[in-house]
Amino acid sequence: MRRISKTAAALTAGGALALGGIAVAAPVLAGGPGPGPGDRPVATQTGPAVPGGPRAGYGMGQMRGQGPGDGTCQCLPAPGGSVTAAQKATLAGMAEEEKLAHDLYAAFAARYDARVFDQIAAAETQHLTAVRTLLDRYGVSDPTAGKAAGQFASAEVKATYDRLLAQGSASEQAALRAGITVEKADIAALRAAAGGLTAADVKQVYERLLTASQRHLDAFQAWAS
Repeated sequence: MRRISKTAAALTAGGALALGGIAVAAPVLAGGPGPGPGDRPVATQTGPAVPGGPRAGYGMGQMRGQGPGDGTCQCLPAPGGSVTAAQKATLAGMAEEEKLAHDLYAAFAARYDARVFDQIAAAETQHLTAVRTLLDRYGVSDPTAGKAAGQFASAEVKATYDRLLAQGSASEQAALRAGITVEKADIAALRAAAGGLTAADVKQVYERLLTASQRHLDAFQAWAS
């Protein structure tokens, strides 16, 4: 029964987070591979996503225990304003944070049987796609473009990844604690980044990433208990 509750926590960790406006590259059918961190999104015009529908959200969505969702896309509203140079730098940093989370959880998923790593790694791929769309929209260079797993433009991010990977390689419990560390850091960063924002699209993405990170944190804590 305990393992069933942990699996349920993993399956609901990302939630269904829907936006309307511009749709970007979506994972394929449930259970199939989604876009990798090195893949760039291609924007296309579309109508608003329907919450709970086949294109709803860029959280972990309706996974049915198989993957990030069935045909889920990442949808953003129309641009809502301007961003400062500092906010652009923060947005680029968010891309690296999402890639760090994805690469770390994917590495742990390859090492351990805990489904939570597979499920949340899939969600992080979708989160990175959403952030990359904002980078494109505001003319910000993507620091994650062309970077292999575990490689980062920032030496600080690379050092953090290496430290957490080494920590999590000790045991499954240590890996779960590393996930908790990542999600707590992401929550703090997203809350700080939201201050002073006027661009509605960036604010909306940050709010949804924050909700997802809170759910991911809950899932890791449930598995670690």
